[in-house]
Amino acid sequence: MATQLNNSVSKAFDILRLLGRGREVVSAADVVAELGMNAVTAHRFLKTLEAEGALVQAAKGSYRLGYMLVDLGDRALEQDRLGQLLQPLLEDVTRNLREASMATIYQAGMVVCVARARSQRSLSVDIRVGDKLEAYCTAHGKMWLAHISAREREKYLSSLRFTAMTGRTITSRDMLEEEIELSRKRGFSYNLGEREEGITAIAVPVLTHGGRMVASLSMFGPTSRIDRETLDAAIDRLKAAAAEAALVLYGKGLTE
Repeated sequence: MATQLNNSVSKAFDILRLLGRGREVVSAADVVAELGMNAVTAHRFLKTLEAEGALVQAAKGSYRLGYMLVDLGDRALEQDRLGQLLQPLLEDVTRNLREASMATIYQAGMVVCVARARSQRSLSVDIRVGDKLEAYCTAHGKMWLAHISAREREKYLSSLRFTAMTGRTITSRDMLEEEIELSRKRGFSYNLGEREEGITAIAVPVLTHGGRMVASLSMFGPTSRIDRETLDAAIDRLKAAAAEAALVLYGKGLTE
């Protein structure tokens, strides 16, 4: 027997999704035009969502997302929970590519490992859950810097004190900004021995339907084993894993 769904709940989420497409506010007229509701029903849904804290009235007749949703989102993406959800995907990535993999979140200018799968090969790199890495010299960090808000990125860059970890570390703001922009455009980022000599990494973002980055996935290992063919294979596998992660986190309806 097919599961019976509550249409009112579905309609409420349809309204909330209108605000996940680059739109800051929504009105009853928007709901009527885009969702086909009548004006009275649209108004009632908006007022109910406002009363529950999911929406906040930005101006007369227009609403923005409320902080109740931010609170729920923070709880849903709590480090331990996120790591648990992503761990099986990392295990598959490492099994396929035969190199270590990792998932991170971004906190105060650092990337934090929330899950990782270790390679069984004799020469491997050990990163542990909870480890924090610098953003400017890591593949994960570049990807995060490409997706945080312009204001947050400016705050990070203006206070950054570059340290040359290796001879390959980027130590110029202009060069780092170019790398960040390139990472955003191509959808993946490299670390070619920039934090540790002889270590290569490639990372991709996990995005919501609205384009917000919620995690980063990477493959990494000794440069001596990671050639161009390995990197190309890693890009495809990591992007597939990121799509799977979005499906696990948000379901089919929000990733199509």
